[in-house]
Amino acid sequence: MREAMFAIIKKDFRGITGNRRLFTTLMITPLILTTVLPSIFLCTIHFVPDDPDIQNFLKLLPKQAHSETIEQTLAQMLLNYMLPLFFLIIPIMAASIMAASSFVGEKEKHTLETLLYCPLSVKDIFRAKVLASFALSMLVSLISFLAMMLVLETESFFLLGKFLLPGVSWLVVLLLFSPAVSLIAVTLIVRSSAKAQSMEESQQGAVFLILPLILLVMGQFMGVLLISFWILLGLSIVCCIVAGLLLKKCMGNFHYEVLLKR
Repeated sequence: MREAMFAIIKKDFRGITGNRRLFTTLMITPLILTTVLPSIFLCTIHFVPDDPDIQNFLKLLPKQAHSETIEQTLAQMLLNYMLPLFFLIIPIMAASIMAASSFVGEKEKHTLETLLYCPLSVKDIFRAKVLASFALSMLVSLISFLAMMLVLETESFFLLGKFLLPGVSWLVVLLLFSPAVSLIAVTLIVRSSAKAQSMEESQQGAVFLILPLILLVMGQFMGVLLISFWILLGLSIVCCIVAGLLLKKCMGNFHYEVLLKR
C-alpha cells in the first residue's frame, strides 16, 4: 500500500517538476517575496534612514523592539515580525498549483479511471494526493527560507556591519504554523478539485485563503498589528487542530461518487 501511495506522490511531483514553465513560476514568486522585497527594504533603511515613513513606523514600535541603531531595529523587525508571515502565504501558493490539479487534472487527461484501478482505496488515493501537495509546499518553503537567510545575512553584514539574529518565532512558524496552514489549504483545494471540472474552478478557493493572510502582512508592514510570540503559538496550535480535524472529516466524506460526478 505504501509503495502504491509513493508511486502516486512521485507521479504528481514529476508532473510539476517536468513542466519547466510551471515549476519556474512556482519558484519565482516565493523568491521575489523572500529575497527581492526584503533587499529593497534593507537598502532603503540603509541609504534613506531619515525617510518620514520610516520615522513614523518607528514610533509605532514597542520599546523592547528597539535595537542599538535605527537600521538594526528595522532590520530585526523585518526579519522577525514581517517576513515570517510570508511563509504562511508561500505554502498556499505552492500547494494550490499541485492540489488544484490533483483530481481535475486526472479528469482532463482522462487518467482518472486508470488511477481508480490502482490497489488503493479512494481514501488512500485522497491521502496520497494531499501528501504530495503538502510535501511540495514544504519543499518550496524550505528553499525560500534558505535563500532568504543567505541573501539577508549577506546584505546585513555588508550594509549594517553585523548579522541578523532570527527570533524564536521562526521555529513556531516553520514547524507549526506554516505546515498547519498548508495542510488546511491543501485539504480544501484537493477536496474541491475532486468536484471541479476545470483547474480554474479548483483554484478559486485558494484566493479566499490567501486574502486574510495578505491583510495580516499589510498590518505588519504598516505597524498596525505586531503579532507576539504567544499569539503566534496559540494560532499555530489552533491551526494544527483544525488541520487534523479537517483532514479526517474530508477523508471520511470522500467516496467514488464524488470523483465520478460530472
